[in-house]
Amino acid sequence: MNKNCICRIRNVYRAIAAFETEFQKQLGLNINEATMLCIVSEKENISSGEIAEEMELSNSNASKVIASLEKSGYIHRKLCKEDKRCMRFTITKEGEELLAKVNCERFQLPENLTNLSVD
Repeated sequence: MNKNCICRIRNVYRAIAAFETEFQKQLGLNINEATMLCIVSEKENISSGEIAEEMELSNSNASKVIASLEKSGYIHRKLCKEDKRCMRFTITKEGEELLAKVNCERFQLPENLTNLSVD
């Protein structure tokens, strides 16, 4: 086992955690909440399953993030017309306003993450 590799991975996780803490202080959202808000803003009337798939989260984890955003008033749930068990989600005016406040230049990417490729 390459101990150096494990230590580098640990440092990446620490940098991501520090970044997310600062992000949450400034916006009041964690990374999953911000990502989901962005997805719902781009894909109107998206289902919870589609959200989970898009975010690569389990349905259970996606449901927790959905509940948090609903509670905050940033997304709204609608019943599907064809199947009342189906739920579709849209962004609210409050959610759109919050997204409009996001300014990526405010967030300094940790130095040990700047060399990672971003697609």
